Amino acid sequence: MTDTRASRVRLDALLVQRGLASSRERARALILAGHVSLPGASAPPKPGHLVREDADVQVRQADHPYVGRGALKLVHALDSFAIPVEGRVALDIGASTGGFTDVLLQRGAAHVVAVDVGHNQMDWRLRSNLRVSCLERINARHLTAGDLPADHRLFDIVTADVSFISLRYILPVVPPLLRPGADVITLVKPQFEAGREEVGKHGVVRDEAVRARVLAEVIDAAGALGLEAQGHTASPIEGMEGNLEWLAHFRSRA
Repeated sequence: MTDTRASRVRLDALLVQRGLASSRERARALILAGHVSLPGASAPPKPGHLVREDADVQVRQADHPYVGRGALKLVHALDSFAIPVEGRVALDIGASTGGFTDVLLQRGAAHVVAVDVGHNQMDWRLRSNLRVSCLERINARHLTAGDLPADHRLFDIVTADVSFISLRYILPVVPPLLRPGADVITLVKPQFEAGREEVGKHGVVRDEAVRARVLAEVIDAAGALGLEAQGHTASPIEGMEGNLEWLAHFRSRA
């Protein structure tokens, strides 16, 4: 009997192998966003789905010009709060594949310092952009100016999209890195802000009161650090497993 497993590969790896995605992370983003299909499959594929190397894989055009669909969250915040980007220097905390960084570049940021605790996640097109400083293996909870490029240690815009840690542990490092009147946009994820007993099955926070409370707690924590709340809005895209998230806008004192 022939062992067919020997000729099978992960779907995300196959996309990279065929040049349909620039990296495994980009391939994963395309698959999870529903842009990849396998004819005849009974359910949407997952990144780790094993397929034959000669499988008929179809990649539909993404519905946006960014490296990941999550970028649309920042687009929504920038538009909702009328935040200018052109010519400003930005810090992207929790950059991952670079969705927020991509938005900032396309909106004309002079430079983006992208920080993430992981490594080899950022899309190569962004990593190789001269307007991007990609800093990896850095825990933003302990971020200081000394971790940053010597010519980019003060920022006009800071974005934060972090997971598995509360923003209340990240926000204290931000004020020393801000220019007067700088804008701060944070993605508030209830599943990482609420108590363990308040997070339901599959990591979803369904209680509206809990979601409202953790948002208020993040806003209060920012205020205690001198960051003035400018507003908040619901994310246009649900988070992992369907969590409802918020985008909060703060500004440093002029």
